[in-house]
Amino acid sequence: MEDGFHINPISILIERKGPMKAFRTYLVVKDPKRVVLTNVPFSAGQRVEVLMVQDESPDRLAEELGTLMKETQNLPQIKALSETEIREEIQAYRAGR
Repeated sequence: MEDGFHINPISILIERKGPMKAFRTYLVVKDPKRVVLTNVPFSAGQRVEVLMVQDESPDRLAEELGTLMKETQNLPQIKALSETEIREEIQAYRAGR
């Protein structure tokens, strides 16, 4: 052990006998201090690795984009533009001005 850091070689070298079993499920976290998985395909006492990744589903991203658009449309500087000014700005951009 150097500098209080120790690597157990047994935890690094794992010999597998047979295929690794994987299980994927989705849930909504109700309490960030506790997440409960039910009906998993593993035996009681079996050691498993748990990896949690935030789901970036298309529905959620679309909802966040919609919220951003509404917030943007409510900015004072946006409300000050008329349809005519917007149209003129688009025409100027397309003309390369």
